[in-house]
Amino acid sequence: MELAYQEALKGISMKHGGPFGAVIVKNETVIAQGHNEVLLRNDPTAHAEIVAIRRACESLQTVDLCGCVLYATSKPCPMCKGAIQWSRLQKVVYSGDYEDVKKLNFDDMHFSDTFNQEDAAWTKIDHEHFTKLIDAFQEYKEDIRY
Repeated sequence: MELAYQEALKGISMKHGGPFGAVIVKNETVIAQGHNEVLLRNDPTAHAEIVAIRRACESLQTVDLCGCVLYATSKPCPMCKGAIQWSRLQKVVYSGDYEDVKKLNFDDMHFSDTFNQEDAAWTKIDHEHFTKLIDAFQEYKEDIRY
């Protein structure tokens, strides 16, 4: 966890984004680390956890981080939680919680409330084209563990 704190401090000092750091470990070996890079990259998805997951996947040459542990300076937001689930991280250890980061105006819990609701600004069209994509993907998906 100390490395995650150091990553967060590094990001703060470089003005890359919020006070967040993350480290991914496998078999007691650090695989990847990252800090919030939202302002550095002008990318709202560049949270510390996402940065660390991307680096870990690149380092291990896989999208499956099963057997790895994520250490994060605060409880992951809903977006990061999705990335954690997609990457199959085995465990998450965190320090700060939503109430702590809310004091810093990082209140993203309203996103959780909207996940199960239809978005009025979203429109579904042309399903036939997507059906063709499904067929194309089916042809080679055996070679891919997603």
